[in-house]
Amino acid sequence: MKDTHLKKLILTALFTALTCAATMSIRIPTPGTSGYIHPGDALVILSGIYLGPAYGFFAAGVGSALSDLFGGYLLYAPATLLIKGLIALLSAIVYRKIARDNQLWKKYVGVVIGGIFDIALVGGGYLAFEFVIYGSGAIASLIPNLIQGCGGLVISLLLYSALSAVPEFKKLGNVNSQIDV
Repeated sequence: MKDTHLKKLILTALFTALTCAATMSIRIPTPGTSGYIHPGDALVILSGIYLGPAYGFFAAGVGSALSDLFGGYLLYAPATLLIKGLIALLSAIVYRKIARDNQLWKKYVGVVIGGIFDIALVGGGYLAFEFVIYGSGAIASLIPNLIQGCGGLVISLLLYSALSAVPEFKKLGNVNSQIDV
């Protein structure tokens, strides 16, 4: 096994655990629903940016789904796996296209667009899923889910800025030097 492959697997495991922990650590209950707002979406976005589409999908989807399983939201785990995985996948693709020349401002634009995908997919994805289960009552969770997505965007920008100061993450954030396995 190559060192780069091992490094990718370790980082994927780390982001999976961090995504789960960030989702479970701070829970702000949403009125009118049984859901909650959390900072885990920031790690979902950053999983895609730092790990790429496939490994980011895994880390974000599995980490978020595990938080549903551990937190008593078993019904939501499959939808969460798909929604959060797609957010990371799309964040990775867009970040790599926009930040291709490694200009700092373009990297931040890539993070912001990842956050916009997060807002859209968390709001729309869970609305569609809950509509199947609850019917029109699913509308009650739309605003809290959009707020959660906005929080994910802001926190991901803050974390991206902090992680960019760490040499290993700075290297991972450079599209041309990312580990592709």
